[in-house]
Amino acid sequence: MQFTTAPGQWTTFDWWPPVGWWPEAARDLLVTGPSASATYVLPPTASSVHSARSFTTGTLSGWGLGELVENMELVVSELATNALRHGLRLDEPRCQRPVHMSLVRRGSLVTSAFTDPGTSVPVLRYPGPLDTGGLGLHIVESLSLRWGWSALAPHGKIVWAVLS
Repeated sequence: MQFTTAPGQWTTFDWWPPVGWWPEAARDLLVTGPSASATYVLPPTASSVHSARSFTTGTLSGWGLGELVENMELVVSELATNALRHGLRLDEPRCQRPVHMSLVRRGSLVTSAFTDPGTSVPVLRYPGPLDTGGLGLHIVESLSLRWGWSALAPHGKIVWAVLS
């Protein structure tokens, strides 16, 4: 379930949120209250983005947090698209690892976290007016209390966003 190579280093081979997990860069946001987590493995297909949104809707509704569904669906759509588009190592099929999506509840806060085996770093882009894309992380930033990413060992990353 949890593999560590050094204290605080997660591996992308089988990352699932351990009990009590929360992004280090968002620890100051923590509140008391119920905690729960749910994880979904996204196959490398375009329909996975829709499946991730449906999983999000069902999970948040089950947790009684229906008011977060609309914004979290947008965040999940952007993060899932990025993980599938930029995070999969299509050049190394034998090393192919799936994208894991996790929703972690801590009180009224929910973190959406995606792990992927890619090495590309998520960066806010500033596309031109005629560009057809590049605004996904701006959407994530505008809807979340905080978002960020961390490298995973031996390769890969986790990209997360906290909503309230």
